[in-house]
Amino acid sequence: MVLGKLVKLRAMGPPDAEALWRWNHDPEVMRWMGDGYPQQPEVTRKWLEERPHNAYEDLILGIEVLESEQLIGLVRLRDTEPETGSAELDIYLGEKESWGQGYATDALRTVCRYGFDKMRLHRIALTVVTENHAAHHAYRKVGFVEEGRLRQSFRRDGRWYDEFTMAMLEGELR
Repeated sequence: MVLGKLVKLRAMGPPDAEALWRWNHDPEVMRWMGDGYPQQPEVTRKWLEERPHNAYEDLILGIEVLESEQLIGLVRLRDTEPETGSAELDIYLGEKESWGQGYATDALRTVCRYGFDKMRLHRIALTVVTENHAAHHAYRKVGFVEEGRLRQSFRRDGRWYDEFTMAMLEGELR
């Protein structure tokens, strides 16, 4: 487990399947994320049971509130390459009552610190839909900078949206 100021990041497993399935099927939670196709809850449980253990190449951690130990979301460092010292970051909070409380910002700082210090990464990158103002604000707050814009790369509700590409280099974490 990895401790932040407000959250604890820990490995996810089959007991987390119900929460993960619920979040992935909540239109508000998935508003600005690629949500794939609807699945049965058993598919989510099976995925958590069969996915390889966390490793350098793909690390998925549940986000728990330190005070209550309630699972509220997940963060992932994926497509990690030791040759380039780079990884892609995904994060979301599935429990809507946790939004706006600082948990996502703390989880971002915590996973980036872990990536830079323990995994010896040099660069962590992500994409965010330009209309996802809360996420964009949190990313900038911890040190991510915009590197580019992907035009009309995300479709939701019959409309195309742009995405920002953002990244943080080792030493830029705030």
